[in-house]
Amino acid sequence: MADEQGQNRPNRPIRPRQAPGSRRKRRVVIDSGANRPRPDSRQARNQTDLRPKTPREVVLPTGPVTVQSGVTVKELSQALGIPVAAIIKIMMGLGEMATITQSLSDEAVQMIAADPGVSREVTIKHASEDDDEPETYEDDPAALQARPPVVTIMGHVDHGKTTLLDAIRESAVVETEAGGITQHIGAYQVEHNGRRLTFLDTPGHEAFTAMRARGAKVTDIAVLVVAADDGVMPQTRESISHATAAKVPIVVAVNKIDMPDADPNRVRGDLAGEGLQPEEWGGSTQFSDVSAKLKENLNDLLEKVLLVADAELELTANPDTEASGPIIESRLDVGRGPVATMLIQRGTLRVGDAIVAGDAWGRVRALYDFRGEKLEEAKPGDPVEILGFDHPPPGGELARVVENERDARQRAQIRGERLRREELATAANSGLSLEQLFTQMQTGSIQDLNLILKGDVLGSVEAAVSELQKIQHPEVRVHVIHQGVGGITENDVNLASASSALVVGFNVRPSAEARGLAEREGVEIRTYRVIYQLTDDIQQALVGMLAPVTTEETIGEAEVRQLFRVSRLGTIAGCYVTNGTVKRSARVRVVRDGTLIYETSIAQLRRFKDDVREVQEGFECGILLEGFNDVKEGDILELYETRSVERTDLSAPPTPQAGSNGADPPDA
Repeated sequence: MADEQGQNRPNRPIRPRQAPGSRRKRRVVIDSGANRPRPDSRQARNQTDLRPKTPREVVLPTGPVTVQSGVTVKELSQALGIPVAAIIKIMMGLGEMATITQSLSDEAVQMIAADPGVSREVTIKHASEDDDEPETYEDDPAALQARPPVVTIMGHVDHGKTTLLDAIRESAVVETEAGGITQHIGAYQVEHNGRRLTFLDTPGHEAFTAMRARGAKVTDIAVLVVAADDGVMPQTRESISHATAAKVPIVVAVNKIDMPDADPNRVRGDLAGEGLQPEEWGGSTQFSDVSAKLKENLNDLLEKVLLVADAELELTANPDTEASGPIIESRLDVGRGPVATMLIQRGTLRVGDAIVAGDAWGRVRALYDFRGEKLEEAKPGDPVEILGFDHPPPGGELARVVENERDARQRAQIRGERLRREELATAANSGLSLEQLFTQMQTGSIQDLNLILKGDVLGSVEAAVSELQKIQHPEVRVHVIHQGVGGITENDVNLASASSALVVGFNVRPSAEARGLAEREGVEIRTYRVIYQLTDDIQQALVGMLAPVTTEETIGEAEVRQLFRVSRLGTIAGCYVTNGTVKRSARVRVVRDGTLIYETSIAQLRRFKDDVREVQEGFECGILLEGFNDVKEGDILELYETRSVERTDLSAPPTPQAGSNGADPPDA
């Protein structure tokens, strides 16, 4: 039966027996293009190769570009329209490695723009130039009201500017000033014939150039004070330049007419040569002869100031809007915190307003006038002191009222970031390369005097730093590692201790804790009230860091008349002392036929058989030279000594280098 069943069964392939419970898995491939004919891959490649290729043209942008100072590599690449890698490659060619977020110095930006692969005209806009563009407002003419003129008192030091303003205000400001020098901008208001005038008193010392320029920029009229017994001086010409650059009219006050040698006509003649032609001489400049000490002709001066304001200026402002105006001065008060003096140019400033000035922001907590009286609001033309900033705002910054504190904080952060990037770029540019630093370390050519400078107001700190930066010397320099407004604190002492710095206070004093910490840490604190005392002391400190000057003094000459050769010593020169004294400790120059051939020292000095220390003129001696046996009869031995002389000022010459004859430098 099996055979019969087997004969009827069709032939099937024998499959391996699967394990019980297991099933064979089938592979399913879903291909939407399975039914489409597949082209031959080689044929497809050939057809692709036969397609016409269009060349890709890369067109670099052209035209001038404006970037901010401290721009990063990424931002510069976006402004120029070139890859970041191209800028990094250019910087590598200049010998500097740059990252994508690195701030570039102004010189680096200009060199990148001048590269043949870029060739773009780049204008760099600094943070200080942001406020140079005047803001335009569209005020309704019906809303404009007259405001008091802002008058700046300018002129040379000790020509009586503050005394004149003191006489006008009938106060005693000059008695409180250190050294009789105005060291910050004072803002005051006076009344004359029912009209108000705002006065700014700017310093006259040469160190306060930036503050005088700041005063000229915010003023309407400049009163140039010239002493009748002194005439036109350097700061007088500088004040004229500042006022002319600011395009403000000038009224000349010829002061000190009560002095015996006063000559107002000579002053008029000198100023006519500077472009200020008196009105009585056919010009357009108002002159007024006054005496601040005797309070003479002060009303005449005020009348001429108001005359110029009415004739040449249209002084109006809208008081019904958000307040804005420049920061005249700022300081850090111990009891009240940051205090800023603001001149209101537009709008009305009220207590509670959110305000921003540069990288400083806050809410107005209190307002004070120039007398110290509390105010609730300030109108255009009023100088006021503001309490409420988070830190003293920079002088010259435009302060403005914004909608809320959040907006003020955001504006201040953006401005602060801009200033920090510009500072980083400037620091990178002023830094030394590794090669220069290594060279200076090897030669010891430059020493730094590290300073931490604190002042009462920002303008005084700026002036002090500016004066210190003028001290230039190839061997020593001043490095202000930190500057700020306010008293000297423990943090300043700790920073000075870590950086081996000197703490300098200008019109500020250290706290008791800071003074005690300075004594324990060995940190020196110096305080000053007059700026020229500060600069003089720093110059003397730099003089103390200078290496002494090495001088040479010829002490004698000896002529070689006979030679004695000793096998174990060498050649001994039998000499006759023709001039001065021969000392065993002296250096020797060997001169043959008028030519210097060697420089060495004396190994042995003998007279007959005795070793001696010195031989006087007219005696004979035997001299064994150190390391030199090629001495001949007739040679002249010049003997000299070197001395180190301490330098007394920065103009002293540097230490001379060693000679070029291969000899070692003389011992100091």
